[in-house]
Amino acid sequence: MSNLPISSKYRSQPHREVDEAEREDLTRRLNDAFTKGDVDGDTYRTMLDQLYSAQTLGELVPVVEHLPVKSTHAEPTMVRQQTNTAPGELAPAGMNAKTAQRIGVALGGLGLLLILVLAVLL
Repeated sequence: MSNLPISSKYRSQPHREVDEAEREDLTRRLNDAFTKGDVDGDTYRTMLDQLYSAQTLGELVPVVEHLPVKSTHAEPTMVRQQTNTAPGELAPAGMNAKTAQRIGVALGGLGLLLILVLAVLL
């Protein structure tokens, strides 16, 4: 029995053909696991053989089960810890560079519009 969740494409779509992007992604993950020491040399070679001989996603289950869980989302900016605040303290409000740039462009556009309106009225 597999320890992958039933929602995993390897279990829910086991007959789907393996495409090249899938092989590249799993190869990259397998190489990373080997580099970090999570997979030994013999297991690495065995899994690499399974990865490149597999025709369907279901045949990749033994490979995927040995790999670390793949992160499917990025950490939201507002959740990230500020380095200059102590635990329990509120971080000062701020804005990122893109927001500041957009506000600057909008204010510049409003200023130009105001100048044009005044020029027409006078």
